[in-house]
Amino acid sequence: MEKTLTIDGKEVRFKSTAATALRYKAQFRKDYLTDIIKLSSLEKLGNLNRDSVTSDDLEGIDFEVMYNIAWVLAKTADPNISDPITWLDGFEEFPLMDIIPELTEMVTASIGTKKK
Repeated sequence: MEKTLTIDGKEVRFKSTAATALRYKAQFRKDYLTDIIKLSSLEKLGNLNRDSVTSDDLEGIDFEVMYNIAWVLAKTADPNISDPITWLDGFEEFPLMDIIPELTEMVTASIGTKKK
């Protein structure tokens, strides 16, 4: 699955393939699926008004995982992008709360079952 999002005025391609999990492990030395499960804590944020989010609401959310997943999906789409920190430094704004729902849909589709 592939998707293009506009981030900070730039068109950024994201792609999920069977090799994405291996690329993630090679870069971050962490298990992709284990880290994806950590994104489930975002569900509670989805039910909150953005103007009323408190530090307690953010407790337990690992933002590093979100940035890592965004990077690996971008790297899968474009093997020429730089390392995660350099790539993220190329954006003045990186609105995770807008980006992650789009990427979560991609990740879910790529690891979900087709069995009925």
